[in-house]
Amino acid sequence: MNLLLAVMCEQAAMNPDGKLDIHGVITDLFAAGFPARQDQIVLAMVLEWDSGDHGRFAFQVDLLTPSGQPSVTLSGQTDVDARPFGRPPARTQLIMPLETLVFPTPGPYRLRVRVKGREVERPILYLAPSSPGRAPE
Repeated sequence: MNLLLAVMCEQAAMNPDGKLDIHGVITDLFAAGFPARQDQIVLAMVLEWDSGDHGRFAFQVDLLTPSGQPSVTLSGQTDVDARPFGRPPARTQLIMPLETLVFPTPGPYRLRVRVKGREVERPILYLAPSSPGRAPE
């Protein structure tokens, strides 16, 4: 399994032709104080599967605080179709809306994805105090 894409955004949707449409990618958030609250945000991910993978796979996604503690944990399952030789690998496109997300401290937040006994971590978001003259988001 390979994590091809993982972004926080304002909106994400699947188009009828199978393309993932992502709008308003968020890499930085600013807050007047901490803990900070984000009313709504979307996590969009694309997992690419190994050639021998097929069947149902469980996954877990953790949003890790700057100290490495899980702030949010999402679990689910995805079905992976067998792919014949010479075809593109199977891919799972996930859209996970999150509501009332709380960020306990400022700093870099990471995403940890666990599938098939493997773990992948990526930076996903930076939370910063609002600077003077900048309105909180």
